[in-house]
Amino acid sequence: MKTSYWVVAAFLAANTSGFADEFRPIEIKDEELAELRGRYVMPGRVISFGVVMSSTWRNASGDLIGASTSMQLQAATVKPEFYVSTIKQSGHGGTSRSGSGHVSGGAALSTSRGITQVTRAAGDGNSANNNIAINVKEASTAPALVAGQGQALIAGQTITGSNAAGSVAVSATSGGVQMAITANNNQGTSLQQVAQGGLLQNTRLLGSSNVVDNMTQLNVVLNNNGPSAGALDCNLNQLAALRTMGY
Repeated sequence: MKTSYWVVAAFLAANTSGFADEFRPIEIKDEELAELRGRYVMPGRVISFGVVMSSTWRNASGDLIGASTSMQLQAATVKPEFYVSTIKQSGHGGTSRSGSGHVSGGAALSTSRGITQVTRAAGDGNSANNNIAINVKEASTAPALVAGQGQALIAGQTITGSNAAGSVAVSATSGGVQMAITANNNQGTSLQQVAQGGLLQNTRLLGSSNVVDNMTQLNVVLNNNGPSAGALDCNLNQLAALRTMGY
């Protein structure tokens, strides 16, 4: 019996060593992870996807210029479209002093990848906010499509607006949407862009007492009653059954 015991032990040790060599962990490079991170979702889980963007600029006189755009996409959508509305408000009638600041460089920001948020100021008393929000929730059915508000943005088209605060231009470019604000009296510029798998929010403040807000919100609804849930539970139950065997 003892001889048989040691023969079996030696056999298991030899095979365990072989398995350890065969299943030794392999390090994954950061470049490979970058291609995978955040890109996996179970088939059929996403039943609604939407984007809401807005950019506004208020000068020292209280004048406000800006724009907002929205898009909602789901299975019932025939053609996804962005709808744009310009924002204009008059201030208290005062005059803002011409900006005398200077900000240099930054040409490479327009070609950056991923999420880029930049605020550069050469004036006093300014306020700038670059905000990104991602809302993910679960539901059994997709939410009702919201009727488009504003003007539909067509590829290659630019929708503009202007008032005492400055001018805003919303365009469909590089496979995405771009919002650009140029403030009057050399107060500065603002750019917000979603395109080519990246998000850019860039503000340059050359004057004083300006308030700038850039906001992008992504809304995702996941199906919480997918057909694949049973298959996943089955696999987990099989793993749980191994506990009684001492694993």
